Amino acid sequence: MQAIVCHAPKDLRVEPEAHVPALAAGQLRVRVARGGICGSDLHYYQHGGFGAVRLKEPMVLGHEISAVIEEVGDPQQGFSVGQRISVSPSRPCGGCKFCHQGMPNHCLNMRFYGSAMPFPHIQGAFRETLVIDASQAHVLAPTTTLAEGALAEPLSVGLHAIQRAGGVFGKRVLVTGCGPIGNLLIGSLKAAGALQIVAADLSDSALVCARRMGASETHNLKNEPQALARYTVEKGHFDVMFEASGSAQALRDGLTCVRPRGIVVTVGLGGDVSIPLNLVVGKEIDLRGTFRFHPEFAQAVDLLNRKVIDVTPVISHTFPFNEAVQAFELAGDKQQAMKVVLDFGVKDL
Repeated sequence: MQAIVCHAPKDLRVEPEAHVPALAAGQLRVRVARGGICGSDLHYYQHGGFGAVRLKEPMVLGHEISAVIEEVGDPQQGFSVGQRISVSPSRPCGGCKFCHQGMPNHCLNMRFYGSAMPFPHIQGAFRETLVIDASQAHVLAPTTTLAEGALAEPLSVGLHAIQRAGGVFGKRVLVTGCGPIGNLLIGSLKAAGALQIVAADLSDSALVCARRMGASETHNLKNEPQALARYTVEKGHFDVMFEASGSAQALRDGLTCVRPRGIVVTVGLGGDVSIPLNLVVGKEIDLRGTFRFHPEFAQAVDLLNRKVIDVTPVISHTFPFNEAVQAFELAGDKQQAMKVVLDFGVKDL
């Protein structure tokens, strides 16, 4: 069995796995079917990490996957061989203070696939065979493709961001940054009943995708830098803003468009930024972060299974997993690619 391993920046290899663990009660052995390349995967491949997080040993990448069950550790778990599932990469310990406080995404002992935050690193899920906890498995409906199932993870990120905003039903919303997370967030906002969804980005192709996902209006700020100025009159227009690009400029510009006592949720990672505190204080704006997810994963799979959200517009390319280097190179070209999916050779139904 093979895995996609990052050894150093620009050193990505498809190589045999050194160890395949035995199956225990409460676990499932699965055959990985599809895997979405995430921004964090790209950071490891392109730069060897992000911020203070650095690769210190070779690490299997990947955390956005669907799979097919090959073996069941305990028949009483309610799963059976051959079931198609989406796999949550979130594995909180359940025993630390944050788990007990209902914040498992902040678990002190989190085992999140493909993360170099701890050492030894938490190995990822881009491998042909994987042993998972049964709690990570979420069954896909017959009408949900394996590629769609692989996107439950980034969809969950947007759902958690909406939860952090406190709800968006009937509200006017601005989304800056229309990469995969931003566009899946737009689909979630539409499903959640947002009154107006305005999307801003620097790429026409990203904004075309935003329209397909449900944006009411789109603005290319590269071609029209002052496009958001119309939303700044009378102290701002939007009830909620989601900043999904990680751009300091996007955050600052967005703050001028948010009405008094509006809410700004920062989704994208961009390092240290300066914030115009006069705007935050003067308009009593709530600035909130959002980090990963946990219970939202089950909600994401349910939305996919019921066809409430169509994630297929976000999938731009599919590559065989043994062409991982080519796939990662394309995924890093935001002018050509949105979400690049790896195919591990499992046929869809």
